[in-house]
Amino acid sequence: MDGKPVLRKLGSSNLQLTPLGLGCWQFSNGQGMVGKFWPVLGKDDVLRIVQTSLKGGINWFDTAEVYGKGQSEQMLAAALRESGSLADGSHIATKWWPVFRTASSIAGTIEERIRLLENRTIHLHQVHQPYSFSSVASQMTAMAQLVKQGKIQNVGVSNFSAAKMREADRVLREHGLRLISNQVKYSLLDRRIEHNGILETAKELGIAIIAYSPLEQGILSGKFHKNPDLIKAITGPRKWASAFRASGLQKSKPLIDQLEALAYTYDSSPTQIALNYLIHAHGETVFAIPGASKVHHAEENVKAMQFTLTEDEIQSLSDVSNRVLNLNT
Repeated sequence: MDGKPVLRKLGSSNLQLTPLGLGCWQFSNGQGMVGKFWPVLGKDDVLRIVQTSLKGGINWFDTAEVYGKGQSEQMLAAALRESGSLADGSHIATKWWPVFRTASSIAGTIEERIRLLENRTIHLHQVHQPYSFSSVASQMTAMAQLVKQGKIQNVGVSNFSAAKMREADRVLREHGLRLISNQVKYSLLDRRIEHNGILETAKELGIAIIAYSPLEQGILSGKFHKNPDLIKAITGPRKWASAFRASGLQKSKPLIDQLEALAYTYDSSPTQIALNYLIHAHGETVFAIPGASKVHHAEENVKAMQFTLTEDEIQSLSDVSNRVLNLNT
């Protein structure tokens, strides 16, 4: 398939989004507690990455309050503004940081979100973590008030368990709303949501899964397997993760080999195969938000939506992944 990617509905909302959005954690500008995870990107770099994504048809961007203490939101908004009509029809998802806070801070911080995003519509506002001083019910009630006030359009969560997802959706229903999405870690090297009830509950309730770290921070590209010296050049803390150690690379190599074989078939890359798997293995339930710290990463993301793996190819990848993860097939 060539041309613009096919849009799909995000959960039970009216949002028509591309299966891949752009994750904007990398736009943190080296600020805050999570901003040092990635190298600092200049405004021109961010603009080129955003415009490459837009030109390729990607129509939504996922950011968060905690990404550089609002730096990511600011840099994204500036890039969208400078993109002019190219950014028409683009959608923004952001997140409220709940740790050491109560639900009252959802209303207390929304004006700052709106200001940093240059008054662009917040199409999806998410609770970033399940840990706060307030209950799920009070958080969802606060979010529902923001929808009623027209300050946000839809409500999502992130890192919520199946039980907490169900509770969030129940409370939102009382306000005539639905839980739209749960953003969780999910990839061919992390399939916990398939076994802990999260994916099953999402399908049952019509909630979208938004997969973050869909490439395991670059491991599934295969570049570190080909050239382990690249790990030494990583500036952030991810280089110390077990997946980047020699034993971790050896363990995941059979999966990389399978990704490379399919990449050859589709004249693509292991990255694109890994992303294509995620957005097609479970119908239209799973969306993914790969990031991009270079323009060619954004180009890879776009091309990942231009073909569809067959059911047999999806099954073979799943089988190899299960063996690598020592899961029962």
